[in-house]
Amino acid sequence: MKSRTLSVWAGVSYLIIFFAAIFANFFVIEAILQNPLPTIQENHLMVRWGIMAFIITVVFDVVVAWALYELYKTHALSALSMLFRMMHAAIMAVAVFALVETLTLSTGEEILNQVNTFNTIWLIGLFFFGFHLILLGKILTHPKWITWFLMLAGCMYAIDTTAHFVLPDYKQYASVFLALVAIPSIVGEMSLAVWLLVKTEKSS
Repeated sequence: MKSRTLSVWAGVSYLIIFFAAIFANFFVIEAILQNPLPTIQENHLMVRWGIMAFIITVVFDVVVAWALYELYKTHALSALSMLFRMMHAAIMAVAVFALVETLTLSTGEEILNQVNTFNTIWLIGLFFFGFHLILLGKILTHPKWITWFLMLAGCMYAIDTTAHFVLPDYKQYASVFLALVAIPSIVGEMSLAVWLLVKTEKSS
């Protein structure tokens, strides 16, 4: 398959992941956290679509992992980078099961426990995803500023997951860690998605 085609596959898949994740996280998960029982009982269709959105992100995570590997498979770190992203996708798929269980529960406390389980499992997956981004930043030779953002985002994902588990008072710093993860991740990954869509064969 031509590198231009692979780049388009990766770029489009990244955009699908981005928009599906926004809906699933900032509309569905936030709604459940704010009003767990009413959301499950009265807006269960939205929750079901949120679950599907997470599943869609898993599917296209695999597509991105495959496309990036095919694009840069001559690099010594490419296979390892792909495996870290595949590990993230697999863990994310397991995490989604916790959200499916919320549809059968009848108390707000039980629902929130399942959402917390989902977030914890996903957090572990993001640790692996962080290493994928660090390696991807090493694999890409240009644009240089995108590679730096990717590696910074990868480090922040790994640090944030570690902080969740080792800092007893993590919640006091949660907003700081969120910003440290979100800013380089959004800038780096969205810039990568756009670059993959517009780059030419020569810029591969």
